[in-house]
Amino acid sequence: MSSSDNSGNTKKTTVYIALITAIAIIVGSVILGFSGSNSSNKQSDPNIPNAGISAEQNVEFSFQTNQGEIVIEAFPNKAPLTVNAMASLAQNKYFDGTICHRLTTAGIFVLQCGDPTGTGTGGPGFNIPDENLPQPVENNYPAGTVAMANAGPNTSGSQFFLVYQDTSLGPDYTIWGKITKGLQIVQSIAASGVIDGGTDGAPAQSVTIESVNVTIN
Repeated sequence: MSSSDNSGNTKKTTVYIALITAIAIIVGSVILGFSGSNSSNKQSDPNIPNAGISAEQNVEFSFQTNQGEIVIEAFPNKAPLTVNAMASLAQNKYFDGTICHRLTTAGIFVLQCGDPTGTGTGGPGFNIPDENLPQPVENNYPAGTVAMANAGPNTSGSQFFLVYQDTSLGPDYTIWGKITKGLQIVQSIAASGVIDGGTDGAPAQSVTIESVNVTIN
């Protein structure tokens, strides 16, 4: 094979990779939405709760689930509105007894939680503006990332997703923390697959959030 042939193949491979990444980002933007208000108002919703957390503080969420403990280090310096809202919800036992209702296992690798109705349509009644959005690059939501689900720009509520394998998505979901303990639990849940054998739906291994403890230092 000539050098010109090699160059042509390299260019084609590069184009294919770029197309695959773009498709994953577009599909991901659709998959991780949930039904609800689709307001794109960037102004802060006055109903967003505030737990009194400042940017320089260290914040840790400990999710006790029926599958084990999952610990999240939050980013109040990068996503202050989101972290304060999620902390306030947790302190008021909003997540207690809720299930992680959605698992995706093809192209996008996440476990979605935080809906008190367990249907993917529930929320707390307020919208959090987008914060700390990543760049539109490959694997911009790496394994261990914790981000908000939404129904469009500036519509985050209480639903969030745990990334268990490097994932490429549109830069549309607020990153508010990272998993520091229990990633293997999420990966084990993912390995069990979706309840109907598909690639997007309720996890076959049921996950219930029993309680959440928020530590602020």
